[in-house]
Amino acid sequence: MNIYTRKKRWKLILLFIAVIIVALSLWYTNVLVRRISENERKNIETWANTIQHKAELVNYTEKFFQQIQEEERKRAEILADAYSNLNMVDENTRSNVLDLYLKIISYNTNIPVILTDKFDTITQARNVDNINFDGVYKLQGELKKEFSEYDPIRIRILEDEYVTLYFKESIIYSELREVLDDLIKSFFTEVARNSASVPVIITDSSRRNVIEYGNIDTLKIRDTAYVQQIVHEMEQENPPIEIELGERGVKYIFYKNSPLLLRLMYYPYIQFGVIGLFLILAYIMFDTARRSEQNQVWVGMSKETAHQLGTPLSSMMAWIELMDMKGIKDEGLDEIKKDVARLQNITERFSKIGSPARLEPVNVVKAIYDGIDYIRSRTSSKVRFRINKPREEEIIVPINIHLFGWVIENLSKNAIDAMGGQGVVKIDISEEERYVNIDFSDTGKGIPKSRFTTIFNPGYTSKKRGWGLGLSLSKRIIKDYHKGKIFVRHSALDKGSTFRISLRKKI
Repeated sequence: MNIYTRKKRWKLILLFIAVIIVALSLWYTNVLVRRISENERKNIETWANTIQHKAELVNYTEKFFQQIQEEERKRAEILADAYSNLNMVDENTRSNVLDLYLKIISYNTNIPVILTDKFDTITQARNVDNINFDGVYKLQGELKKEFSEYDPIRIRILEDEYVTLYFKESIIYSELREVLDDLIKSFFTEVARNSASVPVIITDSSRRNVIEYGNIDTLKIRDTAYVQQIVHEMEQENPPIEIELGERGVKYIFYKNSPLLLRLMYYPYIQFGVIGLFLILAYIMFDTARRSEQNQVWVGMSKETAHQLGTPLSSMMAWIELMDMKGIKDEGLDEIKKDVARLQNITERFSKIGSPARLEPVNVVKAIYDGIDYIRSRTSSKVRFRINKPREEEIIVPINIHLFGWVIENLSKNAIDAMGGQGVVKIDISEEERYVNIDFSDTGKGIPKSRFTTIFNPGYTSKKRGWGLGLSLSKRIIKDYHKGKIFVRHSALDKGSTFRISLRKKI
């Protein structure tokens, strides 16, 4: 088992443990939140039930005041009858009946009454403030309007003489009505400014006109569309509390869950979202640091390799030059010269790793042919190479010829190894608007889909004696120096694989 297989297994194990920890934490947090939410819901239900009871009390009070009003009306009518019948008593019963009527009139300490002549001049008044009898005082204007709530009673004195009795609600009832109005007003205010911190809107029977509200933005409540929207949302969340207030009609109390309850519902997800974001950022930072460290290792190894190759290479070049000076001609010497030139090229490649690569416009078709020609001369005749473009065709791409040739060699060697030294390597070159695509296809054993990205990691190899650096170097050259892409386009077991290189036409 290589390092990347073990690394992948440990990643899966750690991921599984992390998922379990997160799941347990989320479950426990949800349990706590659910319990708090239940308590919050109970508080809201208790508040709603309390409002219902208070509404019933207010409604009962309203009905009680209506009964008092009816009683007051009956008393006023009896008083009016007493005034009316005062002059209609016959001689035989005048004394006793007159005493009865006078008692009824004198016992009236609450009902405001005004007696006027046929010209509406006030002659008597009882339980009425701010009336001056020093001069002629007529019943008119606001005072007459105030005492015309009930129909006045005309009392005939003589054939052509009569007086008119005006009366209104008693002082006690008026005070009780003010108390009732204050009670209803304070009831609405208390509902709106509730201790449960519940958003509340109180409307009339049309459900459009807002009477009172609480725990809602004052500026938003002025927007009719917003009011209709939030009333609809409240109605969907909780059925409105209906209150019937007698003559004042039906009122509706709309409410929704408190903001605290909503925060508690979404808190676990926000919490783990923040933790997840933190972990992602931490992973990116550590991955960047790891890559930077890895790059430093790559650069150091490349520079050291170029340095180590440079010393014996210089010596070999000197010996070859010395042999040339002595006029030594040999076929083996020519092959040594080729290998020395090859070693110079390799040294040049290693020396460029870690340094800014100089890209030049190059015919990529010719560069591929040159690379394949070198590999073909050192490979078994059982391996055939096919390129879909003729050697004469030109496709100009900015590349570094030394580094790009290294990639061609690595992909070709991998294809030959995958085929076991026998098969067909096909190179397809195609153009797009911004990219040139180069596909390397082989007829080898294929690559499992799970390893499509792993094979580009340093040290990963399926060969017993391999270093696992070829594809890693190729990816670094294409991605970092040429700003291109290299990836496994497709692969099938025992049928072969296709690697694609995408190079930009312009950098």
